[in-house]
Amino acid sequence: MKPASSFSPVARVLHWLMAVMILSMLFIGVFMASSLGPGYHRLVSLHRPLGIAILVLALIRLTYRLRHAPPSLPNDLPVVLKLAAKSSHILLYALMIALPLVGWGMLSAGGYPIPLWGNGVLLPPILPHNPALWSWLRSVHTILAFTLFGLVLAHIGAALFHGLIRRDGVLQSMTGRKTSL
Repeated sequence: MKPASSFSPVARVLHWLMAVMILSMLFIGVFMASSLGPGYHRLVSLHRPLGIAILVLALIRLTYRLRHAPPSLPNDLPVVLKLAAKSSHILLYALMIALPLVGWGMLSAGGYPIPLWGNGVLLPPILPHNPALWSWLRSVHTILAFTLFGLVLAHIGAALFHGLIRRDGVLQSMTGRKTSL
C-alpha cells in the first residue's frame, strides 16, 4: 500500500466530522457533569447517541485508514516527532473506541436503560448490573475523557506547528489546500 500525498476526501470528511463531534461531546460531557435540573437530561439525551455515533464512525474510519495509507510525514521530521505522531494517532483511535464502550458498559453496570433517540432505540446492556463496576467505570470514563481532551489539544497544537511554523504540508494534507512552499 503506497502512501498518498494528501488524505482522500473520504478521510478528510470523516476527520472533520469526527473532530466536530468529539469536541462537542467533550464540552457536553463537562457541562453534563456540572449540571443539575432539566438541562442535565437534555445533555444526557445528546451525549448517548453522539457517543454511539462516534464509536461507529471511529470503527469506519479505522477500517478506512487500514485500507488507505495516510500521507507520509516529511523526511526531515525528527524521528522522535514521527514516533509521537504515530503513537498519538494510535491513542486517539483507541480512545475514540474505548470511551463510548466504557460509557455503554458504565450505564449497563448501573442498570440504566440506554435509549438513543427517545425510547425508540434501546441499546442492550453489555455488562451485568453491578454498582461497584458502575462506580469504577464512571471514574475510568472521566479519566479517559480528560485524556482524550488533552490529546485533542496536543493534536491541534501539532497541526498548528506543522501549518504555521514548519509549513511542511502536513496540515494542508488534511485540509485539502495546496501548499504554497
